[in-house]
Amino acid sequence: MKRKFLLFISCWLMAFWAYGQSRSIKGVVKDENGNTLPGVSVLVKGTSSGTSTDINGAYAIDASPDAILVYSLIGYRSIEEPVNNRETINVQFVQMDNVLDEVVVVGYGTQRKGDITGSVSTVSQKEFDNRPNTQFGSIIQGKMAGVQVLSTSGKPSAGLDIRIRGTSSIAASSSPLYVVDGVPTSDTRSINPSDIESMSVLKDASSAAIYGAQGANGVVLITTKKGKSGEPVFDLNVYNGFTQPWRTLKVLNAEQYRDLMTELGQNTNWDLYTANTDWQREVFQNGSSQNYQLSVSGKTEKTSYFLGGGYVKQVGSVRSSEMERFNFRINLEQELKSWLRVGTNVAYTQYKDVDVSDNQAVNQGGVILGMLSTPPVIGTYKEDGTFTSNPFQDWENPIAFTDGTDRGYKNQRLIGNFYTDVTLLEGLTFRTNFGLDANSAMYDFFQDPFRTSYGRARKGISRNTTDMNQFYIWDNTVKYQKEIGEHKLDALAGTVIQKNRWENNAVETQGFASSSIPTPNAGSVLQTATASKSEKANASFISRVNYSFQDKYLLTVNFRVDGSSNFGPSNRWGYFPSLSAGWRLSEEDFVKNWDLFSDFKLRAGWGLVGNDNVGSYAYLGRVGIGANYPIGGEALPGSYPSTIQNDLLKWESTEQTNVAVDMGFFNNRLTVTAEAYYKNTTDLLQYVLVPKTTGFDSGLQNVGSLQNKGLEFQVSSINTNGPLQWSTDANISFNRNKVVKVIGGELFSGNINGRGEISLSREGKPLGMFYGYVAGGVDPNSGDMYYLAADGQTTFTPVAADRQFIGNPNPDFTYGITNNLSYKGFGLNVFLQGVYGNDIFNATRVDTEGMLDPKNQTIAVIDRWREVGDITDIPRARFANINNSLASTRFIEDGSFLRLRAVTLSYSLSQALLSKIKVKNLRVYATGENLFTITKYTGFDPEVNAFGGSNTALGVDYGTYPQARNLIFGLNMSF
Repeated sequence: MKRKFLLFISCWLMAFWAYGQSRSIKGVVKDENGNTLPGVSVLVKGTSSGTSTDINGAYAIDASPDAILVYSLIGYRSIEEPVNNRETINVQFVQMDNVLDEVVVVGYGTQRKGDITGSVSTVSQKEFDNRPNTQFGSIIQGKMAGVQVLSTSGKPSAGLDIRIRGTSSIAASSSPLYVVDGVPTSDTRSINPSDIESMSVLKDASSAAIYGAQGANGVVLITTKKGKSGEPVFDLNVYNGFTQPWRTLKVLNAEQYRDLMTELGQNTNWDLYTANTDWQREVFQNGSSQNYQLSVSGKTEKTSYFLGGGYVKQVGSVRSSEMERFNFRINLEQELKSWLRVGTNVAYTQYKDVDVSDNQAVNQGGVILGMLSTPPVIGTYKEDGTFTSNPFQDWENPIAFTDGTDRGYKNQRLIGNFYTDVTLLEGLTFRTNFGLDANSAMYDFFQDPFRTSYGRARKGISRNTTDMNQFYIWDNTVKYQKEIGEHKLDALAGTVIQKNRWENNAVETQGFASSSIPTPNAGSVLQTATASKSEKANASFISRVNYSFQDKYLLTVNFRVDGSSNFGPSNRWGYFPSLSAGWRLSEEDFVKNWDLFSDFKLRAGWGLVGNDNVGSYAYLGRVGIGANYPIGGEALPGSYPSTIQNDLLKWESTEQTNVAVDMGFFNNRLTVTAEAYYKNTTDLLQYVLVPKTTGFDSGLQNVGSLQNKGLEFQVSSINTNGPLQWSTDANISFNRNKVVKVIGGELFSGNINGRGEISLSREGKPLGMFYGYVAGGVDPNSGDMYYLAADGQTTFTPVAADRQFIGNPNPDFTYGITNNLSYKGFGLNVFLQGVYGNDIFNATRVDTEGMLDPKNQTIAVIDRWREVGDITDIPRARFANINNSLASTRFIEDGSFLRLRAVTLSYSLSQALLSKIKVKNLRVYATGENLFTITKYTGFDPEVNAFGGSNTALGVDYGTYPQARNLIFGLNMSF
């Protein structure tokens, strides 16, 4: 017992001595200009013990007197400091040479920023932290030259349409490829921005060619967060916000409406219609947003982990519109052996929304046009509780569209990958990666048999639609890295296999006895029942070589071979090479002698990429259903050939040349990038008329070509040093597109409410030019609108041959400016974004200034012609006559705008206060979005596109759900 007691005392004393040797070390980390640096990783070398600096650059850590502390931060050289019995260690970072050693994510790997020869733009985690958001696309909007983010609608359920260096197709998709941790995906609404660590956009063909068949429209690479510091770090991000429309339009009140209807000859017993309803007030509402995100991350000697979960809900500024999302992510990486590492990145999302119909006429359920054109003389409900309708036509009021139906969409999604890295030899590694993107979606719709007139006419309607999509990718790559003296070689080769499978089921029934059971099984009449399945497969071989000599002569070569099941045996395989080179002149002695540049690099690249997004089985002669045959006096179901086979069908190919210069001045306090590109897309897929003898009307062929060319400029500056820190990022982009070849020489699109197609893509002209009549004015004698005919004469009844190009929806340039300021814990971020030189066809005015039916109108028609001699630009009211509201220059407006996209004021608590409450970082902020917009456009919002992601019908406003003004309050906390 005595021996055991002495052994216990000895061990206790040794432990006490060892503990006594560990001491608390504090310090501050600054950059070479004396500015404090937050987020610096501080790690006890050889252990998992670590921390990071707070907003003031301060840190505290326990370490023994003989320990070594390792300080690291992206963009700066790592520092190792021996403790040597010190209790205070202040560190000054030295920025990497022109930040050239910063690692950037590129296709199938990473690359040192200084070695990149293609056109790659990046967004760091800091950009995501500076602004609250629910969609990652909003973060890159206006931040990258050459990247245009189009908001097709302001509703919470709407996604964002991203175009990189213009539109590259007519019939196929022009959206870029999105890759999340190596897994390609298309539905961006379920990607949680709080999970994103960095984003790279591959803009030119030389950088995107590694993705071959999928890279024609550019590539967006998304990397999610990993554990970094040794000890577990909990991050809590919370915000709540309020939303309201930033603009309303003035329409006729009840008295003015009755006056107009009387003038149109639509007399009725007005004593029955005495209301004066403001439908915009009824439909618009104060919305809300809430976002809660919690994560824990950390890193030991052999394990890195990140676990996060969150909840987002948005209630839109239009009645009944809303979105809800639950998300969970787990990222793990484990070193099993010194030569073997495995990892996984998995995200699960449950998404729900309630949509509202926009970009549609009132008689088609369009809510936005409904609230503008519904007569103010009626109220919302009748005495029996049903919805009111237009007294002259059975068009229901907009509240019937928002509240008269149950409609909900929900989606469950699992996206992730599992990978293994094996070090075969020094410098030689093998990676196998298996990815999955699986989602299951359901849409439910119910219109009861009583409340709405359409529901009563159909005795109730119920629809249920289910969609399932499963995407698999398996890639295997071998990478070799070697340095021999001043030569550096980085080579990659591998294979990629992808498969996508879609399944869809839909059923609709009518004839309901009550609203008690809203599902289709309660309907007595089966209206439709369909089920379909389709598949698509791709197989690829990839290769890349990066070479540099003396870190100033740079070369990158890519080659990818792709096979797609969408094309026939004759052209199933596509070949996509690229070549780019760089010359860092700032490393040449004759440039160093100028004492002007801190960085100066010339880049040039060429590449060929493809596009096969034309639908499954594109080349096959498919079989259609619905051809019923009368046999024995009975109609029996049958099938028929629906498409003509084309074994020669092949890839759309985009060839792009890019030249650029990167310059840094004043120790990189000012950096400038200028790029020029020429992009030519050939073999565009279009449906072409074929001889009737084939038995078909049209077939899919490679017949068209497009051209895009442009200039891009990106400027970043650090404007001040010291306690007040101020930096600016600005970019401006110029893109010109042209239709080089299209079947028949021209292509019409964009049908506008009985006025024909407003958009024309003609050879030699830009895509989607507005095509219509030239309005000359209002004749003072007749009150009718007159037009300029093709021969220059005026006419009141123009013919189709009198139409001409009347506007261009493509902007002259787009731009964005971001200013970041900070002072003693306070931060201010101001982001301005704009578009200049584009036209908008305001088709909403065709309905609300046409004065030809019982729709309500805007107050502009108060100035209409009423008697001989009136001088005005608003014609007379004429019932059921469209001549005064033809698609013409009367409805073309300037779509240029400058918008205060976001401004954020924040405050980060000091380390002295945080240490008392055991919190690492605490930041509170207030953000205003869309606070003001400078524009001449008279509609709700200049960010419109009634035809969604169409490549050929652009810039049309036909009752588009407008962007809202948001005010958000939140906090970010780490502990």
